[in-house]
Amino acid sequence: MIQGVIFDMDGLMFDTERIWATLWAPALERLGQPAPTEAFVAGARGLAGENMLHYLAENYPACDPQQLLDAVNELGRTALANGAPAKPGLFELLDWLEQAGIPRVVASSSTRETIDRYLRIADIERYFAARVSGQDVAFSKPDPAVFLEAARRLGLPPEHCLVLEDSFNGVRAGHAAGAVTVMVPDLTQPTPEIRALCTACCKTLLDVRDLLAAGQL
Repeated sequence: MIQGVIFDMDGLMFDTERIWATLWAPALERLGQPAPTEAFVAGARGLAGENMLHYLAENYPACDPQQLLDAVNELGRTALANGAPAKPGLFELLDWLEQAGIPRVVASSSTRETIDRYLRIADIERYFAARVSGQDVAFSKPDPAVFLEAARRLGLPPEHCLVLEDSFNGVRAGHAAGAVTVMVPDLTQPTPEIRALCTACCKTLLDVRDLLAAGQL
């Protein structure tokens, strides 16, 4: 039985991934590096921390990966200063969970400041009992650390938590944590491997609400 819900943020709650995808080209140009391929941009989705730095080093060995990441993040702070559009069904799902008395936590690889800013701009801070950021754990997704910490803050065993994710590494992390994991794809559709790690794949957060209301999660 689902007793708590853990929300990823970028690409799941807010339509940010399309914006981030446009920032690699100007960041690389600023550093005198070749333009990114579509495959590079797609591969960067859902990465954070050391996983992101390793990915950048592999793909742009002539560039300091931290310098490149800093350039992208600087552009992102400007592009997303006013937040990003909410994904379809976010408000409806939060209202349903509130009425059902099911507590919620945000667990994101983003910084705490970024999480707080997005929630404040969208006026949904009140819906969440806690936030867990990439700064709160030692390892980033696909390691389950961020979701295990979120479950701990809910005071629940992971198997009684529903993890909502849009990225492959997020799904892998939710599954590794032992949580019920549902994918709501954003820019990338699930592979057979990813589908096998999910309890369900939903088109929107409205579909998640409907599955919960029907007792199917």
